[in-house]
Amino acid sequence: MSKATVAEDVYAAIEESARLAGTPCSRETVWPVLSAYEKALPQAGIVLSVSTVEHPPADLDYTITVPSGTVDPYAVAVANGFVTDTDHPAGTLLADIQARVPVTEHLIDCGVVSGFSKIYAHFPFDLLGLSQLADIPSMPPALADNTDLFARHHLTDVAMIGIDYQRKTVNLYFAHLPEEFRTAQNILELHRELGLPEPSGKMLEFARKSFRVYVTLGWDSSRIERICYAPSPVRGWDPSHLPVPVEPEVEKFVNGSRRTYAGPPIVIAAVKWTADGQYLNLGPYCRLSPLMRKLLQQLTGQPV
Repeated sequence: MSKATVAEDVYAAIEESARLAGTPCSRETVWPVLSAYEKALPQAGIVLSVSTVEHPPADLDYTITVPSGTVDPYAVAVANGFVTDTDHPAGTLLADIQARVPVTEHLIDCGVVSGFSKIYAHFPFDLLGLSQLADIPSMPPALADNTDLFARHHLTDVAMIGIDYQRKTVNLYFAHLPEEFRTAQNILELHRELGLPEPSGKMLEFARKSFRVYVTLGWDSSRIERICYAPSPVRGWDPSHLPVPVEPEVEKFVNGSRRTYAGPPIVIAAVKWTADGQYLNLGPYCRLSPLMRKLLQQLTGQPV
């Protein structure tokens, strides 16, 4: 299949999924991104996701993996006008990360309505510790300011970093979470220290099953803006097991989105807390990259 054909196929999957979710999708917004990263698409993994904040979802996000060595994701974003090259630390953070750790793959995050937003560096086999992260000159000072808090709550090893160029924020994805992190007492105390609403009932139980946890930091204050809990992706899903009700359109989107692998959908669910409350993100995998397959097989113990 030619690169152009793959791009058309990916666009068709995005457009169809947006329609299922009740979200407007414009080719003029999506196609420039697919065209710019066309070289990476044949081996790319793709996850589509929506939030339960609004009904119907106001946006549908699509995340595309960019295998290391195919393209420079930041250079492509700047060359195509998705990101403005800037002297803000956000503009150099990706390069600073790449200089310190072998990045296995990059990811780009976009919305069918909002457009290009983030680039991630993913290094699941070479985790970075808090002291290594704090030494990165372009990292938000909020990381160093909260190092003791993270360590007290057993958040020490980072497997992925996402840079939001629109909002000028950074997501740190903590991995290899010990059982001490997953206790109800630890999670409740963490929320109190962050000044965020405390989870309870199904929300608390969902958070305790986390495979990864990420926090959102900015350059302008020491405050942790958001925390997100994500259990391992699952093959097949049951909406009744989620901590909040799912609207029919969202269920239709998850079940009906195209996928290039056999069997039930592989779905990642994440619950996010901000000062304003909590919400759920649901994302079925559309295409699986070689790294996705490897990680999912390690998690499930079964070939994918």
